[in-house]
Amino acid sequence: MIVWSVANQKGGVGKTTTTITLAGLLSKQGKRVLLVDTDPHGSLTTYLGYDSDAVSASLFDLFQLKEFKPETVKPIILQSNVEGIDIIPAHMSLATLDRVMGNRSGMGLILKRALLALRSEYDYVLIDCPPILGVMMVNALAASNRILIPVQTEFLAMKGLERMVRTLTIMQKSRNKGFNVTIVPTMYDKRTNASLQTLTQLKRDYPDQVWNSAIPIDTKFRDASLKHLPVSHFAAGSRGVFAYKQLLLHLERLAVDE
Repeated sequence: MIVWSVANQKGGVGKTTTTITLAGLLSKQGKRVLLVDTDPHGSLTTYLGYDSDAVSASLFDLFQLKEFKPETVKPIILQSNVEGIDIIPAHMSLATLDRVMGNRSGMGLILKRALLALRSEYDYVLIDCPPILGVMMVNALAASNRILIPVQTEFLAMKGLERMVRTLTIMQKSRNKGFNVTIVPTMYDKRTNASLQTLTQLKRDYPDQVWNSAIPIDTKFRDASLKHLPVSHFAAGSRGVFAYKQLLLHLERLAVDE
């Protein structure tokens, strides 16, 4: 089972779009995919047509479990309307975890332990992270084989990337183990100087981590979300889907060596 977290400490850079699109492409390959929504706002949960305020169980309940076995974790998982994709949904109560349980021993490894109990059930797990450093992001990063960092190709997004890189550096020191990181340029518009300059700077500043292409602006992403479908299932021939297919090929090649 391969686990990817999609994380950035800046909002609006394409985390949820990246998560759901990669999941859609993987499901079309016949892979079994589990999505985990760790953001209290529940964007990924909402994307798939669920009301995060009304779900019967959520990721919050996972943190209340005493033991992690398939029979204790599976009741928290919901089926999506896309074959091959399930989700552990978010709930607003996740926002209280840091205050209520943040100091408990072993809190940073809850998600990793739960996913280990499901390792024979899924081929891939994709975790959509909140834009703040806390218990949820720590759990996601600790459980992952690779961290994907979507970065909007505009100047302010570079500042968010710098914060995210600092966070990973701090966590690496605490766990004495490095992270496999792929920076994914998003919302690229080749007609604007801002996009061109930002992409050039990304490649210059992070040559070993940045994916050597970019996800373009594509209105099909928005249209697909209205239908609660991955864009791969809504507009398979769109330029956004083509770009994510190239990204997935890149990630799959990297996974072979990990």
